[in-house]
Amino acid sequence: MGEAVIVIVALMFVLFLALGAYVTVKVVGAAKRGVDRTVAQARRSVEDTTLRAKSFAQPGAVGELAQLRLKLRMSMRSTQDALHARVVDDPTLKESLDLFGRLSVHGHELDEDLKRLESEPDKVHLAELLPDLRRRTEQITKSADSLRGAARDRAHRLADDDLESLSAQIDVEAGALRHWTTEPSPEPAQTPPPWPDAPSPERPAAQQSWPQPPQHGEAQEPDRPAIAPTDLSPTYPWQKKARPESTT
Repeated sequence: MGEAVIVIVALMFVLFLALGAYVTVKVVGAAKRGVDRTVAQARRSVEDTTLRAKSFAQPGAVGELAQLRLKLRMSMRSTQDALHARVVDDPTLKESLDLFGRLSVHGHELDEDLKRLESEPDKVHLAELLPDLRRRTEQITKSADSLRGAARDRAHRLADDDLESLSAQIDVEAGALRHWTTEPSPEPAQTPPPWPDAPSPERPAAQQSWPQPPQHGEAQEPDRPAIAPTDLSPTYPWQKKARPESTT
């Protein structure tokens, strides 16, 4: 019995250690992701500030490269944030996210090309490359802006449809709540009497139950004899009274 208790205690101790290690790894991983995210955001802020400074401070091809990079990064980042924020409520945007992922590949390639050309010493060669770089930047940012605008319009449309449906339901409910007077229901129509049965072979026509319609001009009066009988015969004065018969 004591050995079983020791084994159970040992297993619980190992289980607690494993659970503690798992929780520690999760906490450390979450903290690391939070730190990485913070570092990435800080790095982006520094790069954006640097690009803005270059676009104003350095004229010529180098300044234009900075403007192209800044325009590309802002457009792609705004579209990415908008799609990720709305896909939670609208799963149909997953296809848009897939398209944006494919567009991001071209965007990262262009950003790397622009970043590398910032240190290009041959300004003439750099000036020759600028038209193609402008075209690629415009094409990518236009597609990103189109996705972002479509997602925004769809979200507004869904919100308007939901609001219209909700308003209609509220109007119906408000009308039902204001209908506090009950109108009297119409009285049911009286059921007409049933028609009498038609005569059957077992029942002669003389005994049928069909009512006989009254003849035209005849009043419905009870039957009575044509001449009322007289109760007593008339008595005349010249008649003698009848005598009673003698008992003798």
